[in-house]
This record gives sequence, C-alpha cells and structure tokens, in this order.
Amino acid sequence: MTKTISHDIQDPTLAKKGKLRIEWAGRSMPVLALIGKRFAKEKPLKGVRLGACLHVTAETANLMLVLQAGGAVISLCASNPLSTQDDVAASLVADYHIPVFAVKGEDTKRYYKHLNAVLDTKPQITMDDGADLVSLLHKERKNQISEVIGSSEETTTGIIRLKAMEKDGALKIPVFAVNDSDTKHMFDNRYGTGQSTLDGIMRATNVLLAGKTFVVAGYGWCGRGLATRARGMGAHVIVTEVDSVKALEAVMDGFTVMRVADAAKIGDIFVTVTGDKNVISLDHILKMKDGVIIANSGHFNVEVAVGELEKKATAKRKIRDYVDEYTLKDGTKRYILGEGRLINLVAAEGHPAEVMDMSFANQALAAEFFVKNKGKLEVKVYTISPDMDKEIARLKLDAMGVKFDTLTKEQKHYLGSWQEGT
Repeated sequence: MTKTISHDIQDPTLAKKGKLRIEWAGRSMPVLALIGKRFAKEKPLKGVRLGACLHVTAETANLMLVLQAGGAVISLCASNPLSTQDDVAASLVADYHIPVFAVKGEDTKRYYKHLNAVLDTKPQITMDDGADLVSLLHKERKNQISEVIGSSEETTTGIIRLKAMEKDGALKIPVFAVNDSDTKHMFDNRYGTGQSTLDGIMRATNVLLAGKTFVVAGYGWCGRGLATRARGMGAHVIVTEVDSVKALEAVMDGFTVMRVADAAKIGDIFVTVTGDKNVISLDHILKMKDGVIIANSGHFNVEVAVGELEKKATAKRKIRDYVDEYTLKDGTKRYILGEGRLINLVAAEGHPAEVMDMSFANQALAAEFFVKNKGKLEVKVYTISPDMDKEIARLKLDAMGVKFDTLTKEQKHYLGSWQEGT
C-alpha cells in the first residue's frame, strides 16, 4: 500500500513500532476520541482536502485519524526538521494510508520541498504549527489562495506572524487562532511545555537539576510552566523578561528576575521560551560559565545566537546525541542542545498526550467550523468562542471523572442583574 501513496519518510519498516506508539498516545486522548466518534458518524469534513504542517508525533497522528474519520482527505508534513517521529510517519503511510512528508533531521531544502508537497494536494483547509505553510501559500503559491476556506494555527509564534500579516493587509484567508483558546495555551503551553522541556534537557544531558541555577528567558505561559517545574526539581530559578507586568508576576511568584546580561554570569542552564530572535546573543554566551548548557523551547531556532557562536568557536564536536560542544579561544566550553531547536521535541517526545488531547480537539473543531461557515467568514484572525472552550473543558473533566458545580437559576439571575446589592 505504501507504494500507491505519495510520501517521503525515513523508513517504512518502522511502521509496526509507530502504530503501537499511536495507539498508546490515543489511550490518553479521550476528548479527541469523543470528537472522532461523532465525526465518524456525521462526516462533517467529507471530501474536504486538508493539508497539515504539524509536528509529526503520535499525538498528531491521532488528530489525523479523527480528521480522516470525519471524511477529510489529508496530507501531512513536519513543522520542524528535528521533531518527526519516523516510526509514526511510517505507520501513518502504511497503516492509515495518509500521505506524509517528514523525515527527522531533514535539511532546509527538503523541509520546504515537503511544505510544497502538501500544497501540491490543493488543500481547502490548512493546519499550521508556526505559520510556515500559510506563509509559503501567501508568498509563493498565491494562485491557490482562492481555494482555501481557512487555516488554523497551533502556536504563539505562528499567531504573532499571522496577526502581523493581518495588520499589514497581507493575510488573504480567515485563520483560527487555536493557541488563543484557554484549553490550549493555559494547558498545552504551561503543563505541556513545562514538563516536556525538562524531559528533553534531561534526556539529552542526564544532568541533575537540583542545586543548579536555571535561567528561563520569557514568562509567558510556557515560561511559567517551565520555571515552576524547574523549581519543583530543586533548581534555583531566574526569570528574564521584557514585559514589566510579566516580570512583576514572576517576582510575585517567588522567582528572581534580572536581565539576561546579568543572569549570563551566574546561570548553569539557560532555556529560551519567548518566540523572539537573539534572546541569548553571542555577547551573552561569551559571558557565561565554562560548561554552561543552553537550550531553546521556542518554536524557531532563532532565539539563541548559535550561528555566531559557531563562527567564534575554535572547535566543535557532538559530545552526545543532541549536545554540541563549542570550545572558545580561552579553552572554555559552551553546550548547545538540539542545534537550538525545540528541545522538547528534538531530544524527547514533545507534550504528553493528555494535554495535546485538548489542543487537537480545538484543531478538529476548527476544521469543522470552517466547513460550516464556508464563504461567510471575514479575512482575519479568529479566536475560539467561550462556549467551545468550555465544552472542551467539560469533556476533559468528564473523561477524568471530575464533577463540578453549576449555577442555580437564582445565582445566574444575580450575576446578570444590577438591582441587588448590599
């Protein structure tokens, strides 16, 4: 069957292992499974061509199966050159007959070849994790824009790009900002990134976090989660920020806040989670301790000045999987994890399935939303409705066996009136 499906994957013989991994993740994604059952019955996406540029992981595979159950004709490529689980990619092709274009470790040329392969399928709906697919569509495949009903975006970084496009009048399709839903960013970013980033660091280095000075650059939802979990592992945590409110929040949460330049002199481990570029510059790196470990958990590999360090270093060697050692002129060492790419996906498996369950429930419902509202939507970045957010949260609580209260008629009336006071 793999010969009849267009694809570019690493090794088809890994399919058996990948299928088991997909099934294991699916056991922890009950909300997505409930949506999948409804989709299989109602077929809300019947015949819709859907192109996805997401991290090719077991959790993403379960989203693809739900979309397929809903009738969508799917193609998938990786949203990061190092995040692909090759066994999962093989299983999606061999066992589920989904065209996949993703190879762990692919270079930039192959990465864009894969993006174009997905756009070659003429998708009517796109899904993005970083906005690379939508960006390519608007820059080089403009003739296809009229065929696209809408797109959904998974990440903070991608939404920043898309809102910039909207502001500049460059955006030509409606976009659903999945990341802005509470059941995505409050859980995926905080609990998912918080745990999986530490998982990636420890798998790559096997260092003890207890007693280390751990610097978190950025105190958004990802930074909050990472800082909290690093403290829970016994690290002394420093936060760096450019937003005064977030910096104040970090102080009030009990963290030390200082500038990157000051933290550079005392930190043992640095992790960027900002979505911006040159957060850790070459000047910062040169001020750091001998043996410092530097990682990134923001979407793109631009947050740490790895390229400049490469030019400055007198020697470089790969000392462990996903650990590059750079030697400076004075003989001191700097260790960059995962080439400065997403360490939680490069060296580990990304977010646990339990949190991706809600994120991908949002993605599935966004696809249905576009089909139901075809031709009715303005060209802008949409956010999820509070009702949809609450329904996803309710389904998650039900799956967890958690009961919660509801307002009585009297309470609803009181909250909606102004007549009653003291």
